[in-house]
This record gives sequence, structure tokens and C-alpha cells, in this order.
Amino acid sequence: MFSWFESRLDPYPADAPLMPPNGLWRFILHFSRGAWGYMLAMSACSGLIAVFEVILFGYLGDLVDRLSGTSRSEFWQVEGGRLMFMAAILVIGIPLLQIIFSLLMHQTLMGNLPQRIRWQAHRYLLRQSMSYFQDEFAGRIAAKLMQTALAVREVAMKFLDVLVYVGVYFLGALVLAASTDGWLAVPFFFWGLSYGLLLWWVVPRIGRVSQAQADARAVMTGRVVDSYTNISTVKLFSHSSREEAYVRESMDGFLATVHAQMRLSSIQNILLSSLNSGLTFAVTALGIWLWMQGRVEVGAVAVAVPLALRLGSMSHWIMWEFAGLFENIGTVRDGIGSLSLPRMVTDRPDAVALQVPNGAVEFRHVTFRYSGAIEGRGVAVLDDLSLSIAPGERIGLVGRSGAGKSTLVNLILRFHDLEGGKILIDGQDIAQVTQESLRAAIGVVTQDTSLLHRSIRDNIAYGRPDATEEEVLQAVEQAEASDFVSALGDSQGRRGLEAHVGERGVKLSGGQRQRIAIARVLLKDAPILVLDEATSALDSEVEAAIQGQLESLMQGKTVIAIAHRLSTIAQMDRLIVMERGRIVEQGTHEQLLTQGGIYAGLWARQSGGFLEND
Repeated sequence: MFSWFESRLDPYPADAPLMPPNGLWRFILHFSRGAWGYMLAMSACSGLIAVFEVILFGYLGDLVDRLSGTSRSEFWQVEGGRLMFMAAILVIGIPLLQIIFSLLMHQTLMGNLPQRIRWQAHRYLLRQSMSYFQDEFAGRIAAKLMQTALAVREVAMKFLDVLVYVGVYFLGALVLAASTDGWLAVPFFFWGLSYGLLLWWVVPRIGRVSQAQADARAVMTGRVVDSYTNISTVKLFSHSSREEAYVRESMDGFLATVHAQMRLSSIQNILLSSLNSGLTFAVTALGIWLWMQGRVEVGAVAVAVPLALRLGSMSHWIMWEFAGLFENIGTVRDGIGSLSLPRMVTDRPDAVALQVPNGAVEFRHVTFRYSGAIEGRGVAVLDDLSLSIAPGERIGLVGRSGAGKSTLVNLILRFHDLEGGKILIDGQDIAQVTQESLRAAIGVVTQDTSLLHRSIRDNIAYGRPDATEEEVLQAVEQAEASDFVSALGDSQGRRGLEAHVGERGVKLSGGQRQRIAIARVLLKDAPILVLDEATSALDSEVEAAIQGQLESLMQGKTVIAIAHRLSTIAQMDRLIVMERGRIVEQGTHEQLLTQGGIYAGLWARQSGGFLEND
């Protein structure tokens, strides 16, 4: 039975992830698609339970009157049928509804719905543009994703459960009290009006505080995660105390929102307790007076007073539920600001898969600028740049920091869209093809190698998940990584290729991470190869050993290499010298030295193989 209800709602829908809407209720509806039928069924059960409870309360008064006005010998004959019907409601009807309600809530919705929301939002975020992740803490994004998923569930379910139950119960109580004497309904009416005003005053304020609290919580989590992620830097600079102050600032901000929320909660409880005491007193006093006047029977008083007590006890629960509702609404609103953002780089509707039979790359009048601010416009990093790279040609990009070399690489990977011009691969505009197929055709080794916190095997096979064990081992061998990989181990007792490398590969040295990255690209075997300071983290001995493998890796591929250590790219087919986003020189190493231009000056100023600061 549990399994059947748990399988009603698919926690991992296969629909393509779409950008969530910005509006609160449209956002909730977007992430609740497929679950509304079950939520409405749960709400119907909740409403019927409230109806049955009010019916039983109403019958209680009639039963008291029957007991006082009917002889014991005649009671069953007079009242037996109604008693059996009410017993069926009490023993069968309400428990059955509670069973269905509980199974729908706990088995179908409570676990599956937030998981469904996390899955949809995570799939959308994975396809977000690089600039999105460059502008946010990873921990903050993760915190927003997790807390927003739970908040959407709570808003949708509380709205349909609590609102229906409370509305039906209160209206039923009002009708029940008025059915005996209209005056007996007056205290309930004024209590309901006062209670509504209290909700109107306090709950939105809790919602606003909760929205600020959700953002403060995400900031606090982001700062804590940032400290842990960069723990080596913290320790290298002996800045534990500075990090404590940095995190405490965010904790103070979060605590201020908690204090504001708790003040509202105290005000709410004080006013509500006074309101409930007034309701019980008014109903009891009015009920006794009406009985003394002969206008109501004792059963009416026996129903009205417990009903007032029941509403009073429920009111605290109702208030907390409504406060929780608006608290979660605040969290959802905060999450919308991070999750409902358009992708800056998207595939066109008619995008096709890139085909790379040859590997020719062409930059045609490419202009690109980041969103800096110089006279209202960004700084032009590449300015009307044109460059043709023949199939299988190996070029080296040379220039001082900021010349635009890494930007050129980011653009060929389409991490950003161009302001002007085109980039073509084998005659195909990369803006017209799918991003997945584009990046699958390009192998990249960067200076800042980041590994996944998984096994060595998983990290290497990330370039080609269907690779065989022999192919993985061959890539390890070619990358000169066999010696250290075989000696690796982790805290779980896993060794060699099974050993996990820690977050971002922190358990490995820079040179070891670089060799794993090279092995990964060797295994991927893409037709276009980008080397962005690929051997910068290697010592001279290892670089010399791996140079031959890189030569074989580059065979038959179009290669774009960036290096400040000019000796590593001097043997390229052609060197491209960049300055302020433009190509200022190009040719072979010998040709550029003969010209006596910028490259010759850079070569002359090298000390120990590295480019000096200009």
C-alpha cells in the first residue's frame, strides 16, 4: 500500500527544464505540475474531515437533550438509528479519510514533491550560463535550491490543507451555533473577525521577515562554504580570525532576522491567548443566560462551550500554520530571485549537432566585451578580430595578461555570446549548433584544474564515460600519472583508481591534478584541442616526460595553445601575438624573432623560461 502511493508521483520528471516564472503563484504552479490532482484529493479529504467533526459536535448537543428528555427504556428505540450513523462516521468515516489523507500527504507528496522540484530546478541550473556561477557563491546557490524546494511544497500543501480545513470548520461552527439561537453565533463571529484582523496584521510581517531571513541564511551558508572551500588559502595567510569575523557578520545578519521573527511570534501568542479567553468567556456567559431565559436547551450550551474551547486550541495551530505559510512564501520569493533567471547563452530552437570532419576554426570580425562600465559600455576585450586556423594546424597564442587569449578560448567554447562577428568550425557557425555537441568536439586542459570529488577513474573517464578499463589505464600511462595513482589511498580504504580526490581535487598536488586533467583529455580524444597553460603546474622533469605524449596527442588535431612560458609553444606551426584584443603579429618562432617586434622583445626578456611582468 505504501509503495503504491509512493509511486503515484514521479520525483524525476523527464520533461525538458524550462525557466521558472517570476510571479509567486506562477512559480509555485510551475513546480507543482503533475501534483495538483493529488493535492486537491488531499484537500477534499481535509474538508470532509472538518465537516464530519462539526456534524459530531452538533450531534453531541442533541444527544445531551435526548439523554435528559428520554427514558432509559425508550432511548435506544428513539435514538438507536442516529447513534449507529454517528458511530459509523466516528469509527469508519473519519479514520478512513484520515488514512487516505495521510497516505496522500506523507507517501505521495511530502517526499516526492520537493524532490521533483529539486530535480527540475537543478537540471535548469546545470544549463545556466557560466556568468551565472561566476557571480554567485556555489554554497548560496545550493542553499537556495534546497530551501526553495521545501518552501514551495509547504506553501502549496498548507494552502490547500489548512485553508480548506479551517474555512470549513469555522463556517460549520458558525452555522451550528446559529442553528440553536442566532445570538449564540455572535461571539464566534466577532472572534473570527478579530482573528482575521490579527492574521492580516501579523502574518504578512512574518512573511517579510522570513524572506529577509531566507536570504540571510543563504548568505551565511555561502560564506561558511566559501571558507571551507578555500581552507588552504585561509591557513596559508593565517586568517582564521578574519574568516571568523567574515562569517560572524553574516551570522549576525541572520540572527537579527530571527529576533524580529520571534518578537512577532510573542506578540501573536499574547494577543491570541487574550482573544481565545474572551471567546470562551463570552460563549459560556451568553449560553447560560440564553438557557436561563429558556431560549436554548442545555444541549446547545453543551455544544457551544466545547466548540469555543476547540476553536481556541485550534487557533494557535492555525496561526502557526498561517505564519509558516507566509514564512515559506517569503522563502519562495527569495528563491525566485536566484532560480528564475534567464540563461544568457541558449541553444536556438533549430540548433543542430556540430559535425567536425576536419577541424578548421575561423574567427570572423569577432568583437566581444564584458559588462564593465566605461562610458556606459563594457571594455572591448576582442576588437574586430579575424583569424583562420587550418585543419590540423597547431597555433600558439602569445601576449601579456589581459591581451584576450583566455577570452578567445572561452568564446570558442561559447561560454559567452559574441557582440559582433562569427566563429566557425568547419564552416558551421557555433551559435547555430548545440552547446553540448560543440563542447564535446573540443578537449581542454586549463591552468586551474578542478577535479570532481569522486574517484580517479571517474575523473578520467569523465571525458568519455563509455571508455574501457584498458583505455583508462592507457590514458593514465600516457599522462605519466601511473606512479602516483597506484600509491593513492583515501580514508575509506579505497586505493589506486578507486581513491577519491577530495573537493576540487584538494588531496592531489597541482602537478598531479594537471596530469589527471591531461589523462582525461587524452581519453576524450576530441578533434580540436585547447591547452591553456596545460603544463604550468608540472615540474621540468615531468614536463619533459609528458611532452612526447602531448606531441602524440596533438597529432591530427587542430590545436590552440596558450603559454607564458614561450619555450613550450615555440615549436607550434604558427604563433599569434595578441595585444589589447587584436592580433598584432603572427608567424613561426623564427620569423617573429627576425621581425624584432613584440614577440622578440618578450622572448628576450624571459628569465628562466617565464614571461616577466611588463
